[in-house]
Amino acid sequence: MDARERFLRALRRQQPDRAPVHDSLWAETVRRWQKQGLPTEIPPEDYFGYEMVSFGVDQSPMFEVKTLHKDNEYLVETTPYGGVRKNFRTFASTPEIIQWAVQSKADWDDLRPRHLPDFVPDYARVDWVSLRQRYQQARSEGKCIAFSTVVGYDQLQRYIKSEKLLMITLDDPAWFREMVETVAELVLRLAKLVVGAGYQPDVAFFYNDMAYRNGPLFSPRTYRNCILESDRMLCDYFHSLDIPVIYHTDGDIHKLIPPLIEAGVDCLQPLEAKANMDVRELKAEYGDRLSFMGNIDTRKMADPDPRVIEEEIRTKLEVAKVGGGYIYHSDHSVPPTVTLDQYRRVLELVRQYGAS
Repeated sequence: MDARERFLRALRRQQPDRAPVHDSLWAETVRRWQKQGLPTEIPPEDYFGYEMVSFGVDQSPMFEVKTLHKDNEYLVETTPYGGVRKNFRTFASTPEIIQWAVQSKADWDDLRPRHLPDFVPDYARVDWVSLRQRYQQARSEGKCIAFSTVVGYDQLQRYIKSEKLLMITLDDPAWFREMVETVAELVLRLAKLVVGAGYQPDVAFFYNDMAYRNGPLFSPRTYRNCILESDRMLCDYFHSLDIPVIYHTDGDIHKLIPPLIEAGVDCLQPLEAKANMDVRELKAEYGDRLSFMGNIDTRKMADPDPRVIEEEIRTKLEVAKVGGGYIYHSDHSVPPTVTLDQYRRVLELVRQYGAS
């Protein structure tokens, strides 16, 4: 069974030969692991045997990127989204946003035509050379290919300061919904453009962080009223091509799961353990309607006692893998507190306990 079939069986809640394997690593983690013996000449995704390859498209309003200041420590530049950000030259931390593109509804009205012009989306939004090479290579290696895109609230944070955006969800939900719909319509057009050119992915992967450790950033009602129909439109399109949808949202998303199912989502990821998400409980409640990807606690990966992470993996995979419906991933991204040897052990245990 190759990776593509393994992924698709898991997503369709059919039993694969073992749990598929994929993960996300901090850039700083990779740098530290290279000092600990990770080969620099082999991409980490190949070295660790990850089974999914993603490609995306340019969803920005395509503003020109300009360097405003650069020294040995910092880089200040404009963004394709019309803002200004400051980052360490090492890109080892979250950038500081100095200026946001959208301060008012009038600013958004000026930006909107850059997303949805009256003509077909610009072919420059797709890196066709890289797409062809990555697609052909992934197909030849039997990998699962994902069309990855940012949607909804999460995409809008690239334009508007988070605090302001949350207030808009309360004070002007019609505007918030219109922005979400604009983002979704652009994604739909670009997906059709790529598929029409002969590149059909195996899965669609939506990113939309909508929660924090203690619960959603806004109410399930807001999701239903402002985001659900846009998500459903995208899910319906991919389902029409027999392509399942994986939905990424951090934090405690318990209250958002029913409307996400209603929208058509097939799989939830990454299921943050530190936000009280537990795949064993989710499998019992929603396993007939959803697949799950993630939930292996990175804090336990870093525990000096190797029995801690073995118990974490054994007890979760023994439940989650039954009947299919589970894909291995950390419960967020693997931080540099996890050593290379500890992570190698994680993958050994996943393959051991994830076998059918």
